[in-house]
Amino acid sequence: MCAVARSEKYNVVGFDLDKKLIERLRKRKSHIEEDIYIKLIKKIRFKVSQSERVLKESDVFIICVPTPIHNDYTLNYDPIKNAANSIAKFLKKGNTVILESTVNPGTCEEIILPILESTSKLKGGRDFILAHCPERINPGDKKWSVFNIPRNVGALTRKGTRKVAEFYRSFLDAEVNEVSCLKVAEATKIVENTFRDVNIAFVNELAQSFDKIGIDLIETIKCASSKPFAFMPHWPGCGVGGHCIAIDPYYLIKRATKNGFNHRFLKAAREVNNSMPDYTVSLLTSCLNNVELPVSGTKIALLGLSYKGNVGDLRESPAIKILEKLKGLGAKLKIFDPYVHKISNVRSLPEAVRNARAIVVCTDHEEFKKTDVKELLKNSKVKVVIDGRNIWDNEIIRKLGIIYKGIGR
Repeated sequence: MCAVARSEKYNVVGFDLDKKLIERLRKRKSHIEEDIYIKLIKKIRFKVSQSERVLKESDVFIICVPTPIHNDYTLNYDPIKNAANSIAKFLKKGNTVILESTVNPGTCEEIILPILESTSKLKGGRDFILAHCPERINPGDKKWSVFNIPRNVGALTRKGTRKVAEFYRSFLDAEVNEVSCLKVAEATKIVENTFRDVNIAFVNELAQSFDKIGIDLIETIKCASSKPFAFMPHWPGCGVGGHCIAIDPYYLIKRATKNGFNHRFLKAAREVNNSMPDYTVSLLTSCLNNVELPVSGTKIALLGLSYKGNVGDLRESPAIKILEKLKGLGAKLKIFDPYVHKISNVRSLPEAVRNARAIVVCTDHEEFKKTDVKELLKNSKVKVVIDGRNIWDNEIIRKLGIIYKGIGR
């Protein structure tokens, strides 16, 4: 996305170690399955290579590498360190280095800056600019793209911040905010995503509580949303996925621990959201018991694998955790996701439902939301529907004599 956004204004070269990705880009095929990028990549000019020497003549270096976590949830800095080492070999006086990857506060100054300075023998803030402009993107969103989402920029110096902000303004149709320092820029993305994680955990916990006292949480949230101020609706579901919301809070948690602070609230939110796949399976087990069916040996349609609707992204997807849990319990799964063909074992929604005794909806794809659920389920063998994304009309399903359980309704 970085190359696509800048190629209309600048001569862009891309360096990556992934041979398949490089080959795909050379054929002008987008690795991001969204119309805006699929169309644009066919008409823009850029060069990509597996050789870091392609970076030799660059004036601006932009780091867009993954920021995975280790098993203990600490940030794996290896991709960032490797990128910084590659850049440092070609860094010249007057160059600019921008990190877009999501990181915890302090990463630019504590990890990237020493690598750049020690190899190049140049001084950051004086001889070159080091800045952070965290990527903002919402996969599958038809309105908001890399081109029009506002951005935040911070650098080692105010002068550097202004220069990098002007660079982004030259090709984005969006507000570019200049922040006071690198740490603030680094913190913004973490705070944005942690805010969502905490609020989703709140409604997920309410879903479990309200289920015990017979309150429809979805109706409750809709009613609460009528307040014109001081309330922002978030919705419960079978789990939180994606590389941002499910991962970023751990950056803050681990960084704070290093500094002697305990983020009890953030830890609790992560615990609640991580528990939702198990809670969803427990709803299924309970409902199957009510119709005297075991999980083991029962045909169950699992609808959706990606972590959010209308994309094929499996990163941290709660659907995968639900799939693995049901497999472990011996369920006979009929799996369908229109965006994830490699794991789906049926080719359509009707085929998935055919002969199934239960359905678990894990992803809110438009194809699922728009289906005529009455037509889909009438004359079927389905006895239980677990709607992990609350996308279907519960009254229609119940009128068919089918047990329906959503998350919070």
